[in-house]
Amino acid sequence: MQTPSLSRRRFLQSTAVASAPFILPSGILSAEVKPNDKISVGFIGMGKQNGGLMNRFMGAKEAICVAVSDCDTTRRESARDKANARQKNKDCKAYEDFRELIARKDIDAVCIATPDHWHAIQTIAALDSGKDVYCEKPLTHNVHESVEVMKAVKRNKRVLQTGSMQRSSREFRIACELVRNGVIGEVKRTAVNIGGPGKPCDLKTEKDEPGLDWDMWIGPGPMRGYSSVLSPRGVHGHFPNWRNYKEYGGGMVCDWGAHMIDIIQWGLNKDSSGPVATIPAKDPKAMKGAQLVYAGDIHMMHGEGLGASFYGTDGRVECHRGLLGLWKGDKLIAGKSSRNDKSVDLNKELDRIESEILKAAKVKLYNSKSHVPNFLYAMNTRKRPITNEIVGARTSIACHLLNQTYYNQEAIAWNPQKNTFAKGGDPKWLTRDYRGEWKV
Repeated sequence: MQTPSLSRRRFLQSTAVASAPFILPSGILSAEVKPNDKISVGFIGMGKQNGGLMNRFMGAKEAICVAVSDCDTTRRESARDKANARQKNKDCKAYEDFRELIARKDIDAVCIATPDHWHAIQTIAALDSGKDVYCEKPLTHNVHESVEVMKAVKRNKRVLQTGSMQRSSREFRIACELVRNGVIGEVKRTAVNIGGPGKPCDLKTEKDEPGLDWDMWIGPGPMRGYSSVLSPRGVHGHFPNWRNYKEYGGGMVCDWGAHMIDIIQWGLNKDSSGPVATIPAKDPKAMKGAQLVYAGDIHMMHGEGLGASFYGTDGRVECHRGLLGLWKGDKLIAGKSSRNDKSVDLNKELDRIESEILKAAKVKLYNSKSHVPNFLYAMNTRKRPITNEIVGARTSIACHLLNQTYYNQEAIAWNPQKNTFAKGGDPKWLTRDYRGEWKV
């Protein structure tokens, strides 16, 4: 006789993912869940980000943390102990090699928050093992990996959520609804105000420390000596700066671009396509000023505006975390455009925009109120979450194309349907050299 948990798992593994969007009902995750029906989650990469994600998953009554993995002894043991203490059991196990965690047949989902150069390898391995995946943004390290992740989700009929959680924030959804419903007229241009591209890793080698498998941390990336900038030892309270180096991350173009460029794509209705060209910055040494170009000759300028900005024939929309401004000419007609303005309540402004300006809106976007619960609900319903593999992969591709424009100082003509160059370009720009046994 099958246990309830095994029956549920086999049901999930045999069910295709529905494509229709949905609104996550309030309180849907508050119902009591029997222990055997809980979603078993394993966590890979136990730094600051996954520490927060693990707390969010364990805060949901239908999820349980059963495994953690990290190549740093202190981090993985600390994460294991925290999970067991919170759950009041000893069910969470710790693994140095993530492949042991993925190999477990009793794990339903994997949450990945390793450096970018690991994302696709671990994501595809988890998908191929029959697991659903929550992977931090950017979803991939290069264009080739984005394409392969999309294929892996389709091949395995899995659920994937990308950690571009701004889509689960109300101000960004409403900003994009304003744009999509023509409130600012025809969009002529856009902008993102994020940091620069990745740079070559030039860090000094430090003395190796016991308790860290440095070879595993490097994994598919180019081998170099240990640096505490890349992997601070033990439990730490900051986001390490590996993300600044193109061998392991993609600079702020990928780090913040996976948030703000993602909102541009949402507002322009480009989730299933992407840019068609890039334009280099005028100064070859510049860290901003390059552009993505979308169909209709809509340019996205890198390094201007407020977070993510849309400029139309009848006004503009600017949005950032905790900010949304709707402008007509030089006049702010709704929203909040400055954190220093304590006289404006953003939530009340958002209420007003929805009840008045968007009252008769024909376009209503996917309404997720919280990112992790959205993923868990998608697992149970087999409906796509808000930042599914198509959203995450195509936003990543846009970020990678912008980076390649900086790295090579060449304009790119791009075919988003085929995910390849429309003309010119070097295929090497779309992938990387993988070290040792690691391949995508």
